[in-house]
Formats: sequence, structure tokens, C-alpha cells
Amino acid sequence: MADPVSIVSPHPLKHVAIIMDGNNRWAKQRGLGGIAGHEAGVERIRDTLTAAKENNIDTVTLFAFSSENWDRPELEVRGLMSLFSSYLKKEAKALRDDGVRLKVVGSRSHFSDRLKRLISDTETMTASGKFTLYLCVDYGGRWDIARTAQTIVTEVQMGRLRSSDINEDIFSKYMRQDGIPDPDLCIRTAGEQRISNFLLWQLAYTELYFADCYWPDFDAKALELAVAEYYSRQRRFGLREDGINAPELDPGESAHA
Repeated sequence: MADPVSIVSPHPLKHVAIIMDGNNRWAKQRGLGGIAGHEAGVERIRDTLTAAKENNIDTVTLFAFSSENWDRPELEVRGLMSLFSSYLKKEAKALRDDGVRLKVVGSRSHFSDRLKRLISDTETMTASGKFTLYLCVDYGGRWDIARTAQTIVTEVQMGRLRSSDINEDIFSKYMRQDGIPDPDLCIRTAGEQRISNFLLWQLAYTELYFADCYWPDFDAKALELAVAEYYSRQRRFGLREDGINAPELDPGESAHA
């Protein structure tokens, strides 16, 4: 296999988003409680960041806790929030020393004041990092789009923006202000092939890759396979293979011809 790092591409892989799926099933296979799978999944984050740097990736976004996850059993939710707090406490200095800037993206409305302060303190401590780790916690793609729409409505009401100026570029600009830039590659583990309300706006032209292994088994080799697959593809962003927009179709003509 060619070393992905050495490949010259017009669209280098700089930002990887990961839906970390399969923690509970990983634990069940081993006769363990579900929280043990989540604990193993947290440990995998450190290895993933190291492997990402080795592949010249400078941004990783992890889907850690969706807005729908609040509907899981109360004991599991408490365990997940405890793991999140422990991760921030244990890893903050290591992230800073490794040059990783942590940004937590999500609602935060359900978080305790203590957890909110811990998030803020960790973001401040790591703010100078050149490598960026986005953690999506209490996050949903629909929430993200609705939040951006609310911000734009306020801008119009305040006279700082005209409604006639709103288009995809303007919307994307406001999405990025406090949110996440568009990933080049989105990986989902555990064999599931759906995006589950993750980065709905940002994934419009992102390459999708589905790994069969559970998240706690997703190691550096697994990431390298995903990177190699990315570089084997041609990203066209709606253009033809020759990079030219297709002419307007005649009625009844297939766009896939």
C-alpha cells in the first residue's frame, strides 16, 4: 500500500470526522457492562490523534454524544457525562503539551455549571494548539442548522444583514463562526451506514467511509486504511470527471449518463 502521507492530491486530507460507534456491542461481546465499552472508546481517542498527525491531518472531529443520546438509560447517560468530565480533567494538559486545541461543540443546555466551567477552562488552556480536536457533545446536525438560522434572523433584525443577502455562502460563514468546518472525510465505525444527524450541512461533499470494526478496535492501521481509500477517490464536488460542469440536460435525459 502506498504511504498516504507521500501522495500529492489536489484535495489533501486535512479534516477527518468520526462517528464513534459500537462501544456497547464491543463490551457485550466481552461480557462487560456498557460503560466499559465507552471507557475503552475514550482511550482510543489519544491513539487516533497521534495517527492523524502522522497522516498530515490537522483537524479531527469526534461525534461523542448526540442530542438523541439523552434518551438512553439514565445510568448510561450519567456514566457518559462522568467519562466526559474525567477526559477533560485527565487530558487537558496533555492536549496542550501536544499542541492540540480542543473545542467542544453542542448545546450545553443540559450540562451542570461545573461541567460548563470545565469545558471553558479546557478550551482556554489549549487555545494555542495548531492541531484542532472538535468534540461534538449534546450535538445534532438539525440543532446546528436551526441555531445558525436563529443567529442570521437576529442579524437581520439588528440591521447588520439584509434578508436578500442570505445564500449558501453566507449561511456557511455563520455555521463556521462557532461551529465546525467542512470535513474532507467522515468515518463511521461498527458497520453502520448512516450519518445519524451528524454535521448535516457540513457533510454535503464529504467522502464517506464505513469501517466494520467497533470504535474501541479502530487503531492506527484502521485509520491508515481509511486515508488510503480517501486518496484512491476522485473528489468532483458536482463536476464531471474532467472538472467541467455538465451542460444543461434535455428533458428526460439522465444526470448519471
